[in-house]
Amino acid sequence: MADSLIHTQTYKSPVGELLVGSFNNQLVLCDWKYRKMRDTIDARIQTSLQASYHAESSLLIETTIHQLEEYFKKKRSEFDLPVHFVGTAFQKSVWRELQKVAFGTTESYLGLSKKLNNAKAIRAVASANGANAISIIVPCHRIIGSKGELTGYAGGLTSKKKLLELEGVGSQQLGLF
Repeated sequence: MADSLIHTQTYKSPVGELLVGSFNNQLVLCDWKYRKMRDTIDARIQTSLQASYHAESSLLIETTIHQLEEYFKKKRSEFDLPVHFVGTAFQKSVWRELQKVAFGTTESYLGLSKKLNNAKAIRAVASANGANAISIIVPCHRIIGSKGELTGYAGGLTSKKKLLELEGVGSQQLGLF
């Protein structure tokens, strides 16, 4: 049954390898291939969708890679892809809010918590941010510490810095950049 497969393909981006996955013509995965939480993220997605990974491309994966390549060439600042979030209701609310953080801007975990009307949820917001399985497209790299410092990132701080630089966020906007 085709619906029980999550099509996956590795994409070697200029900042690291990404695992891109589609399910029922929706993007469910665009995540760092070698991140610490790889097994946890994969298990969450496969269990929730009751599907297994299948290393085969799809039209949506090809479109995703094309849009990512445009992004890395500075020809795209927004993504136009059908995304399906796999997570808790709270995680999904954080990821939807992340999508509102515009290209070339940053937000703090506290600021993101306040936008979710729960300033005390900073740790929960940070945890949901770290569980994001659709990196770059759902721009968790744009979330920084309250003093402008670069904080943890699944793709590593070097990749986070490169993504922010690509978007024109410079050291004057970040405390420890």
